[in-house]
Amino acid sequence: MTLSSVVAALPQYAVGEQIGEGGMGVVYGGVHRQLGRPVAIKRLPHAVAEDPRMSERFEHEARLLARLDHPHIVPVYDYVRQQGEHLLVMERLDGGTVWSRFAEDGLTAQQSCAITLAALSGLHAAHEAGVLHLDVKPKNLLFTSTGVVKVADFGISQVVSEGATLVTHAGAVLGTPAYIAPEQAMGNALTPAADVYATGTMLYELLCGDLPFERGGGPIAMIQKRVYQDPRPLQNVPEPLAGVVMRSIARDPAARYRNAETFAIDLAGAAAHQFGPDWLMRVGTPVHLAPQVSASSTNPSLRPVRERDTVSLSQQPIRATLVDPIPAARLSGSTLVPAASVIKPPSSPWLLWLVAAVALLTMVVVPFVSSGTQDKGITQDLAGPVRVDGTRLVVTLAGIPLADVTERVPEGFVLPGATRWIVGGVVTAKVDDQPSFPLGSDRTPWLSIMGTGSALLLLFTLAYLESNLRALRKRQTGVAAVIASVPLGFGLGLAVWLLVSVLLKHEPTLPIALTCGVLGAAAALSASLAAKRA
Repeated sequence: MTLSSVVAALPQYAVGEQIGEGGMGVVYGGVHRQLGRPVAIKRLPHAVAEDPRMSERFEHEARLLARLDHPHIVPVYDYVRQQGEHLLVMERLDGGTVWSRFAEDGLTAQQSCAITLAALSGLHAAHEAGVLHLDVKPKNLLFTSTGVVKVADFGISQVVSEGATLVTHAGAVLGTPAYIAPEQAMGNALTPAADVYATGTMLYELLCGDLPFERGGGPIAMIQKRVYQDPRPLQNVPEPLAGVVMRSIARDPAARYRNAETFAIDLAGAAAHQFGPDWLMRVGTPVHLAPQVSASSTNPSLRPVRERDTVSLSQQPIRATLVDPIPAARLSGSTLVPAASVIKPPSSPWLLWLVAAVALLTMVVVPFVSSGTQDKGITQDLAGPVRVDGTRLVVTLAGIPLADVTERVPEGFVLPGATRWIVGGVVTAKVDDQPSFPLGSDRTPWLSIMGTGSALLLLFTLAYLESNLRALRKRQTGVAAVIASVPLGFGLGLAVWLLVSVLLKHEPTLPIALTCGVLGAAAALSASLAAKRA
């Protein structure tokens, strides 16, 4: 259909040029002929008019939208269904979008919190009227000429997609995958928590310039991450503000704020804690708040905050580090399918887990079956003289020299103090040019560095590896943790090798040490790669 059909359907308006376009329709500028009032005319996709059921649903939704009267919602002046057109006539806002300011000049953390409070105020009013937005994003928040933030495009996504995210077979998405709630992507029942998620994701981006998930992949991969992965922690933002944001973007809707107002109450209190009780007056962004939110905005959060070293939010504007290169799909009944039908759960990296398990098991077994026992050498209290004949005693551990003694007392060689504390279990000794032999200590291994040191190293590497694996599974870290797992795994292998050798009084040898270290590194690397892919 041409623009002439829009002009014919709106004789009381002078229809101007196109001022916007998206997957949900085209926007034209216009002026009411009698009132001289500038308006924005939303021309909905033709698929709405062609589908009688969708057309009826949108007419019902338009009546709800027309009744919404809130300072932070773009008002709907008129709705026209005529000559095959579905047209929404709304207030025209020429102050730009939140995205344009974020991408060009940047926004301070205080401004971002104020903008989000304004959006939440409008969203809560819409939710109370039974309208979900389902496409909250910086481009759908507009400024008036006086700087008031208003939310646009209420309900359109809900009508068009019946709450589910739609994609084309080629992978283009109807809507904005960066802000879509997991339950919306999967076509599950929707509540205000879906808009809470999108608003929280937007605030996360405004506060750090990036999204809460790793970049890369197309729109389907982007949606899949939101369904199956936990968001990355918000860096360089102190508590309690970071905690409020992270709660708003929890994968499970039940773990999020139950509605927009409870989110706003906590956000206002956290902002007051961070920026001071008068922060909202100083920021200069007009915000109309409910009494509970307004009271919270002037009172610092009462929740206990654990002291920690963190970068304080500065007054410098934060700018977007991302652009949106993903084109939106055009609404077409013949090409769009629910996203849930093309999103697949990530495959289990069972082969990597198997490699890790085999390497780990082999690493543990090798020290038990290697080298000889104390029966083949000499065992005595090494705190006293070592009673052997000769003029020179050399003591080594896996080829590493521990002592080289040439002075002896009548009873034998006195080992240096450090060596006496190091040795536990069995080491290698050599007297003059005679063949080397195992030299064991008859004290408890836990009184030696070999015994306690290997146990502490084992606990240390296990703790750090477990922490790395947990962070990788939650997508709180990336390649750096995988790389770090290699030396940690090698240390784990050495700890197992030395501890088993000490307890069983086996003679530690360098080939077995390297074997256990390599097996430990292989197990840790395989497990880290599996956790990252899971």
